[in-house]
Amino acid sequence: MGIIDNINKLFDHRIRLGIMSILMVNDDADFNRLKELLDVTDGNLASHIKALEKAEYILVEKQFIGRKPNTKYSATKLGKAEFKKHINALESLIKKKP
Repeated sequence: MGIIDNINKLFDHRIRLGIMSILMVNDDADFNRLKELLDVTDGNLASHIKALEKAEYILVEKQFIGRKPNTKYSATKLGKAEFKKHINALESLIKKKP
C-alpha cells in the first residue's frame, strides 16, 4: 500500500475539509453556522454539502423552527471513519522520512 492510498480525494477541497473538520468536533451544525465559519457563499457551501451527502459522509436533517426552515448537518459513522483515515494518511505523509 502506498503512502498516499488513504488520502481521500473528496477532502481535497478546502471547503469540504472545513465542513468535515467542523462536524468532527461538533454533534451538528446548521447551514448558517457552516457558512459563517467557512466564510463562503450559499451556493458554494450547498454544492460541497451535496458532494459529502452523496458520498454518505454527512447526514442532512431538515426541520422547522417556528415557521422558519432550518437544515442541520452531522457527520455519519462512515464520514467520521473516512475523515480519520484521511487525516492519519496526511500525518503519515508529513512524518515520512526520505
